[in-house]
Amino acid sequence: MKRLSIFSILLIPTFVFALSPLSLEDCIALAKEHNKRILAADYQIQSAKYERLATVSNFLPTLSAEGLGAYSTAEGSFGMEGGLLPVVGVDGIPTGNSAYFPGLNLNYEVDWLYSAGVRIQQPIFMGGKVIAGYKMGRIGEAIARQNFRLTETEIVVETTRAYANVVRAMELQRVATSYNKLLHELMRSVEKAFERGVKSRNDVLKVEVKLNESQLNLRRAENAIRLATMNLCHYIGRPLIDTLEVNGELPTIDGSFVFSTDISARPEVQMLTYKGELMHQKINLARAELLPQIGLVGQYGYLNGVKIGGNKLFDDWNFAAGLQVSIPILNLTSHSRYRSAKMQYHQVKAEEEATIEQLTLEATQAANKLEESVLEQTLAERGVASAAENLRVSSRQYEVGVETLSNLLEAQTLWQEAKQTLIDARINRFLRWIEYCKATGRTE
Repeated sequence: MKRLSIFSILLIPTFVFALSPLSLEDCIALAKEHNKRILAADYQIQSAKYERLATVSNFLPTLSAEGLGAYSTAEGSFGMEGGLLPVVGVDGIPTGNSAYFPGLNLNYEVDWLYSAGVRIQQPIFMGGKVIAGYKMGRIGEAIARQNFRLTETEIVVETTRAYANVVRAMELQRVATSYNKLLHELMRSVEKAFERGVKSRNDVLKVEVKLNESQLNLRRAENAIRLATMNLCHYIGRPLIDTLEVNGELPTIDGSFVFSTDISARPEVQMLTYKGELMHQKINLARAELLPQIGLVGQYGYLNGVKIGGNKLFDDWNFAAGLQVSIPILNLTSHSRYRSAKMQYHQVKAEEEATIEQLTLEATQAANKLEESVLEQTLAERGVASAAENLRVSSRQYEVGVETLSNLLEAQTLWQEAKQTLIDARINRFLRWIEYCKATGRTE
């Protein structure tokens, strides 16, 4: 059986399993396929991706079509009176002669005025707004991917815990069945001895009490399997009343690993780091409102309108280009937004430090629990060996008549309890390992 790692579990392909019984890998794949949180996290990634692509377009020129149509009744006239005007020579000196100017009288009217054309704008310097927006888009996509990773890890842990509880219930049922079988065999032996007059009625009643308790424990074990299976069905997207079989196998854990409380690989830590970078870019975005902004503007179109002396003044295609410069002088709103962004950045950094301390404590606790679970399983294995030997000796001594029935029943009970303790210790060690992997962000 291969070694377990959260990374290997996360790489399990998502497809529907029709075969039974289900393995842990099958259940995790089904859970990832049917879980709505994973679907929502994937949509978040796609949304962040399009947001990033939208920021890339800010580096490129924008092209737009424009049109204007207007009607005005404005009209009027302008002119100059006629008369004799002095004649100036080539050198600019009056010649002393005069010329007659008949005067000028022009009438104008606006009437209909319309234009149509295309306009292109290319940003040159926007105070760092474009670059900050692009970086914020990239950071947003990175945060979305880490959120998907976090969601997927949580689903893996929850499903694994549900699967392990089914395995626990199944193994406890097997122990209860074995214990019940021992009591049945002992009951037959005691009843035969009672019929021969070797044992008293009291001995039969003692075994019968234990047997009744065993029957109740069997029923409880069956109910525990049913509830654990329903819980697993909930996580893998099957109806709660569905008949579900699992193979009962859990990945083995290599006991030679070295404990570590390094949490740098956790998705939560990555998200906090990206969030700090996002707030830093928000400061740059707010600062851009306080800096000059420069852009190129070009326009090509057709203009028609304004009559002077009965003739149209504008009636042709034309091209215009220019440099647009905006220099903020007084903008209290932008100053306030800039200060607000700086405070938000410091807030996020403070929250990051507090969260890292909390996650480090969580990783340390997970490592301690895992270490304790290793010792717990070792002691439980020793306990089973001791209880099995004690039961063997008690059974042999009871058969030769040097051991009381009460001691034999106690030895059987101790054996059952030791087996149950070992099952709990083994399952708990596996769950502590999963929780430790999650707490430290282990990927291999």
